[in-house]
Amino acid sequence: MVWLAVRSLRHRYAAFTATFVAVLLGTALMGSFATLVETAAGPVPAQDAESLTVMGAVVGGWGAVIVLFSVASTVGLTVGQRDVEIGLLRTIGATPRQARRLVRAETLVVCLVAAVLGALLAAAGGRALLAALVAGDVVSDVEFGGGAVSLPLTVVGILQVCLVAAAIAGRRATRGPASVTAADDLAGARPIRRWRVALALVLIAYGLGMGVVTVTVSGNSDDPYDAMATSGSSSLLVGVGLALLGPLLLPVGARLARPFLGGGDGAGYLAGYTASRRAHLLGGVLGPVVVLTSGAVGTLMLVGADGRTLVGEPPEGTETINLLNNVVVGMISLFAAIMVINSFAAVVAHRRAELRQLWLVGGTRAQIERSVVAEAALVAAVGVVLGLVGSLATIIPFGLARGEGVLPDGQLWLPPLLVAGVAALTMLTARTLVRRATRSAAILIP
Repeated sequence: MVWLAVRSLRHRYAAFTATFVAVLLGTALMGSFATLVETAAGPVPAQDAESLTVMGAVVGGWGAVIVLFSVASTVGLTVGQRDVEIGLLRTIGATPRQARRLVRAETLVVCLVAAVLGALLAAAGGRALLAALVAGDVVSDVEFGGGAVSLPLTVVGILQVCLVAAAIAGRRATRGPASVTAADDLAGARPIRRWRVALALVLIAYGLGMGVVTVTVSGNSDDPYDAMATSGSSSLLVGVGLALLGPLLLPVGARLARPFLGGGDGAGYLAGYTASRRAHLLGGVLGPVVVLTSGAVGTLMLVGADGRTLVGEPPEGTETINLLNNVVVGMISLFAAIMVINSFAAVVAHRRAELRQLWLVGGTRAQIERSVVAEAALVAAVGVVLGLVGSLATIIPFGLARGEGVLPDGQLWLPPLLVAGVAALTMLTARTLVRRATRSAAILIP
């Protein structure tokens, strides 16, 4: 089965590129921070060990949540795009069990290669992180001692996530009738899984609960950073929860935006229709947009409120806390931006036949490009709105705990700036990828 999977990948490597990139970058990111925790367990001073553990466990832990969510979503998206192919395999005699085994074997091969290469990058990334901490006087000149244990554990963890995601997606793909056609693939939206809704509700409830704890308990603590500890992660929790509900919320956003999409040559109408009917596919792009907006806005507004409201002599460890917040924002922004590009590339690659059909029924290249860009604009609009809602889970509780109230006293220019950047990234990615696709002889004939 593994040899069959390798032969299959040789002929359709483009379909698994998104999974490969997600696993490669995810392993590199998680492994880099994991090496700091392993270094802290070595012969280093107690204060340095604490700083390295906090940096590796706290920041790396939240990074792991985002990475694992992205990897699982990308694997599920890639496998879900193969419904037609899996249906054809079943019509020529393959059993559902054999089809699922093939999916798992293909996913294992791709993820194993990507994870091993990501671990090699993580070894260098961990050294670079430690060097940055030493240069910033966060820790003393300690010797790097990570990699022997942390990197293999990271690879194993990533592979487990890939196999679970492939098993879920493969079971879903083989649950229906064997004769799946391209028309069936375009027929309509797929129901969202109950476990996904349950997990999303748990994350949202936990994030909101931590906001309540911030206002009622930690906000009254003598340590001013207790409120930051309980509210800082709320925007990420709620953002990931809303991202999981993306296939449900995107059609709602498309309906609300319908009055603004009806003009022009029909590209806007087609974009709204496609977003509603293909929400399961575009949800893979919506998720990173939501997490990027929610995490970046929430964390940066928290840092700004901390600088405005902290009175007296800054407590010990303030520099480390500020560094942690900046690293969190940078890490989330970089990885989420890459996942936006990666997810849109997978979506456009999957829709090659659909784009060609639009051309065959009379659509021009310009109309098709405008339609896809309009879809990206719709996804960006829904994503940044959901992200801003998620960021309130951090902004409001921390503001109340620090006496600013519901509306921050400063930096109100920051959310619109970040929203504009996220929207521009999404639309520019879509425009570049669809223009490249429509110029390919395999899609449209000039």
